[in-house]
Amino acid sequence: MDRKEERLSHFIENPAAYDVLVVGGGKSGFAALQFLKRKGAAVSLSDSGVREEKSSELLEWLEKEKIEAEFGGHTLKAFQDADVIVVSPGVPRDIPPIVEAGNRDVPIIGEMGLASCFIDIPIVAVTGTNGKTTVTEMVGAMLQADAKKVFVGGNIGTPVTEFILENGDAEAAVLEVSSFQLETAGTFRPKVGVLLNITPDHLDRYSSYEEYGDTKFELFRNQQPEDAMVLNAADEEIMARLEKLGGKGKKYFFGRGLEGMPGAEWKNDHVEICWERQGRKEQYVLPAQMKVSPVRDNCMAAILAARLIGCSERGVTAGLQEFQIPPHRVTLVAEINNVAYYDDSKATNIGAVQSALAGMERPVILIAGGRDKGGDYALLTEKVREKVKKLLLIGEAGEKMAKALEAHTEVEMLQDLDAAVKRAAELAVKGDAVLLSPACSSFDMFRSYVDRGEHFQKAVGRLLDK
Repeated sequence: MDRKEERLSHFIENPAAYDVLVVGGGKSGFAALQFLKRKGAAVSLSDSGVREEKSSELLEWLEKEKIEAEFGGHTLKAFQDADVIVVSPGVPRDIPPIVEAGNRDVPIIGEMGLASCFIDIPIVAVTGTNGKTTVTEMVGAMLQADAKKVFVGGNIGTPVTEFILENGDAEAAVLEVSSFQLETAGTFRPKVGVLLNITPDHLDRYSSYEEYGDTKFELFRNQQPEDAMVLNAADEEIMARLEKLGGKGKKYFFGRGLEGMPGAEWKNDHVEICWERQGRKEQYVLPAQMKVSPVRDNCMAAILAARLIGCSERGVTAGLQEFQIPPHRVTLVAEINNVAYYDDSKATNIGAVQSALAGMERPVILIAGGRDKGGDYALLTEKVREKVKKLLLIGEAGEKMAKALEAHTEVEMLQDLDAAVKRAAELAVKGDAVLLSPACSSFDMFRSYVDRGEHFQKAVGRLLDK
């Protein structure tokens, strides 16, 4: 155990003996502040945002508890006075005060890593570039259908420290975990770790795609032989890294053609699970709306994770039947004149678009574009050439996407999403699909991917009114 790990271990045993700086005053940062204060630590806050734009709840709590806080930037002094630093997921690790603190062997941990030291129920942790929320909520639904008390949160909904603060009563926790959280996960050790996929994303945060992928594999680093890894057998990036996979958990896979590997496989329109090479097989029939990729793949991962954490076969089946796929994820909005309109606004990166196109069985008119996230759109070449008859581009990234893909399909630039939907309706013929799957963030034109998806649905609704 090095000096930094030793300090962190002592801190976990006796938080009240430490001065702790929380960096970032968002939802998870606020929860960490409250949690640490309850544990007796002397806490302070450093936030780069404008004070007046912070939540009134946070500001009132800081004043009531007389917590020292700085806004509008991070001063070196605030970090130098801290024995331990707790960073929020949105705070980059390479800002100078954090780098300097690390050089002084100050322990640096994230809110989730901190919380995991104080939680003693089995954890399912789900990460991946795409599908995290769906799989997290689906596993939770299966466990609930099995009459188990379960906490669902982490990167979605409730931070883990908030759950502990509220004296949450649960038999298991199902957590969505982002790459940002895994950067500072400390000794976080899930009973079941699920890695859905690795495709280029957040390259504005990481120095390379390789570094981003390495961060995802941090999920398994502390696992022991009695723990389990659930891995996507169809993901080339994951399978190429198996030799470098840290942790000691047992591997289970999902996909097609598992060739004797334990896991969940799509066979003859149903999911089949084989636990061992010659072991008993389980079969699950998916609801019709879940048989399309990538939802089908998410179902296989969720079934495996639920069974590995102790959910019964009956609970899995009931959970599948009751579960509602979250909106804006390859959601069928309408079928007009035998043309299907799909809202996949949640597809804010290249990998999500690849998955959506892979599941399309009709010729596609693809609406894409938005604010560029630094990805390589040429990675879409194969799926675009195979599936897309016309590419309609909007937003700031439109020209960059056109240059990468215009040699592989017809491309047209449109002023906005309304114009793109109208043009798609003019171009579409019987049997086509119009797919909004942007590969970009929404912030050049919309408040969020939800706002963008709702705008698309309204535009399609206006076609119905004609």
